[in-house]
Amino acid sequence: MSDARNLMELKEEAIRARYDGAMALLGGFDHAPRIAKADIGPKPERSSGIGVRRRPFRSTTPGLVTKPSARPQGVHLIDTIKAADDGDPLTSPLQATVLQSLRRALAVANVVGDLYADQIGLEKLKRDNLVGRLSGELSVKFAEMLAANALVSLFVFANMANFLLAPSVAEAGDNIDIGEVREILTDNPGLALEGALWELDQAIEKQAQTENDVIAVIKSYSEKLMEKVARRGDAAPRLEAFRAASYRVEADGFEVSGFAPAHKAQSSKLSMTFKKPTEVVGNHIAKYQAMKLSKMLMAYDFERRLNPFAELGGFIFTFMGDGMPGTGKTTLIQMMAGLISGYCEVAGYAFRYQNLGTDSIDSYQGKSAQNAKAFINNVLDPGVIGFGTIDDIDQLAGNRGDRQSSAGQLEITAVLMESFAGANTVIRGNCTFGMFSNYPENVDDALRQRAGARFLVDGPKTQADYVDILYLLMGDNHNIDVGAHDLFAAQEIKRAVAASFAGHGRPQEQALANVFDRVASQLGALDTIAKMGAYLKAIQEADARFTGRAIKNITDAVKVRAMDVELPDEWMEKPELFLFKDYETKTAMLKGLMQPITTDMLLQEINRYADSEFRYADKSDEAAIEAAVRDMGRMDAAKRRYLGREGT
Repeated sequence: MSDARNLMELKEEAIRARYDGAMALLGGFDHAPRIAKADIGPKPERSSGIGVRRRPFRSTTPGLVTKPSARPQGVHLIDTIKAADDGDPLTSPLQATVLQSLRRALAVANVVGDLYADQIGLEKLKRDNLVGRLSGELSVKFAEMLAANALVSLFVFANMANFLLAPSVAEAGDNIDIGEVREILTDNPGLALEGALWELDQAIEKQAQTENDVIAVIKSYSEKLMEKVARRGDAAPRLEAFRAASYRVEADGFEVSGFAPAHKAQSSKLSMTFKKPTEVVGNHIAKYQAMKLSKMLMAYDFERRLNPFAELGGFIFTFMGDGMPGTGKTTLIQMMAGLISGYCEVAGYAFRYQNLGTDSIDSYQGKSAQNAKAFINNVLDPGVIGFGTIDDIDQLAGNRGDRQSSAGQLEITAVLMESFAGANTVIRGNCTFGMFSNYPENVDDALRQRAGARFLVDGPKTQADYVDILYLLMGDNHNIDVGAHDLFAAQEIKRAVAASFAGHGRPQEQALANVFDRVASQLGALDTIAKMGAYLKAIQEADARFTGRAIKNITDAVKVRAMDVELPDEWMEKPELFLFKDYETKTAMLKGLMQPITTDMLLQEINRYADSEFRYADKSDEAAIEAAVRDMGRMDAAKRRYLGREGT
């Protein structure tokens, strides 16, 4: 990895040296909860074959004076986990995996915590505090450093536990919602981990009836702990060193990169039916861009964690596909997923496809945002090639101006806006997100403008398109003559795309065409940047939503056109020709294929983007007018009915 971060390898011997302390914690310790409340209900009866008394482990933090627990609660995670299997006294393979994962996560959390403490000079302050040398500002600094160290240890523990148990989570099945995580203590790292283990023990005791339930509880707990600790870390001082460094455990392939969750580099299991490009009729520009983007993703360099296309300015991170029902949005998704999956299979890369569906909307406060964030993080995972789709986004993400949008929908909108173009958004070029809708005018304006590219999915348009799609869908079980038609000649991609792009030399939406004609009549041909700037200003005057972000999306689209290079199929079929080259070589190969930006390109992309915004605005206004007319009609009918009753 060659980010701006400094990668630090965690030595295996240092991790194993912490195993004894980690096992002592899992075996048993006393903890009196400070924030959360203990579950005082009856605990399920344990098998007589499981011991319940363990040697308690008490952490010692130099220089920190703590009061003895007034009401200790015994925590015996090993016993609790063993009990969740119908009383079998023997440790099952799954239980052993869970305990080994927790032990290793605790050990790594302690190692990272100590390294971080050394980086910020905390160890010296501990020694000074032990002999009473701290006062005033140093005492405040000491407390802040201990709190930061506690947050680091908690996050690394939850992150690695979730990472190590990811394969078992996939097999466990059902999810379990443990509710809110409360016992987050920041006095010092030792107490913080004890509080986390106490709360995890409570959750397993209360909700796990089987060993698969144990996995589901740990997954839910670790995800919520990571999320809450990360939020606190955003506001806590003294954490710059943690955010700036990156740690790696080579044996597990686990990396700590600030407060970002780690994910196993595993492909998702796809059950969809893939479509070949020849099975997509019409939609020439959308199909062409999807095919290009599929190959662009494969240029990603796993060592550098960066894609040359992202660096050169020709990568599509987010796009919006819109069109009427039945025009081929689902087919386009199937085609693109199939292409990427096939390329990854040849190259040996992990491919992860995920769709954010309406089942992600949850009535539980914060759960919808959590579902959306998990979706984003899974696709962003720098260890895989990712493709994320949000189908029917107008139903999934709420419009902030619509009073009928639910709290869950608005939560999803907020997460998507932050993830697609937020202050912390990092575009590595290993993944792309596609938003699809039949009614894009109902999507929140700010979220829609975060789609860097627009794919108009308009289906078959010409007579040749309709003949081709009819022949394709008829299948082979007939002997009907094709007639005077050259099958699929109209779908020849280069010729069709060239014609489609040329068609955008003039706007297609009438309202925009009026603006274009007015500016052209005043300035003549729009062949300079100054004239095109005047055209953009005129568009903004006609539609106030046409802001600076729209200009950025247009220039990004132009850069994509400049990188309008056809990566040879041979490069995908024989990875050693391109995919397996080092980053610098791949970048040089792509630069050699670039073409200069032309006036026609820029004008076409301005019109393409502006056409989409005017199209959305027209549909939105028309829908609002129709709704108002219906409301007025209902009120008029109600009034007549009311007056009729008054007269009787």
